Amino acid sequence: MANVLVPLAHGFEEIEAVTIIDVLRRADIGVTVAGLTEGAIIGAHGVAIVPDVLLSTVSTESFDMIVLPGGQPGTDNLGKEQKVHQLLGEFAAEGKFICAICAAPIVLGAAGLLQGKKATCYPAYRDHLKGGNYLETPVVVDHRLITGSGPAAAMRFGLELVAQLVRQQVADDVAQALLVP
Repeated sequence: MANVLVPLAHGFEEIEAVTIIDVLRRADIGVTVAGLTEGAIIGAHGVAIVPDVLLSTVSTESFDMIVLPGGQPGTDNLGKEQKVHQLLGEFAAEGKFICAICAAPIVLGAAGLLQGKKATCYPAYRDHLKGGNYLETPVVVDHRLITGSGPAAAMRFGLELVAQLVRQQVADDVAQALLVP
């Protein structure tokens, strides 16, 4: 079974985090939600999620993919966390999937992971991709780098993660069950 790490920081975008976690789990993909701090992590709009583990206890060996939800100040909080940068570097060195949506691709840019890569993000952050080639589209796949543009793209982004991590037929089955056109 494939396994995905989803780090959460206070101020995350709820639609993105919950949609991604839900879609992945519907595809029978293991998802571990890792909080930057103890206890419930509060989203940008007041929704609380209790993480499975603390991010400080996580290593890359159990995971095939890392997914950073966006939102503010969640993205800034992820970007300030040294453990997030450490994990991103390890995922990259191991050739594993690295994914981010909305404002979160700027964390990938700050980590030096977008240089010469195609990416998308929330349009207001397009000038903060640090070497990434911005595409104005809901989802962009550049090898093992997957980015999404924002909350409205969360379902499509989640389904693309399934297609890339498992296979397209599984993503199609999940989409059909969810009545995604």
